[in-house]
Amino acid sequence: MKAKELREMQTTELTTKLAELKSELFNLRFQHAINQLDNPGRIEAVKKDIARVMTILAEKQ
Repeated sequence: MKAKELREMQTTELTTKLAELKSELFNLRFQHAINQLDNPGRIEAVKKDIARVMTILAEKQ
């Protein structure tokens, strides 16, 4: 997800997106632990998306 798209979202939408990304990261880590993860690079992408959302939330506050 691009930062420009995130900046256009409202604060409530961003917090919802953050919760979704954190649950996705949990699921990816779980799949990685039991060797069922197809794309391990997805973990890093989700981490970066979480960081982007948190940065934009901090900017809005």
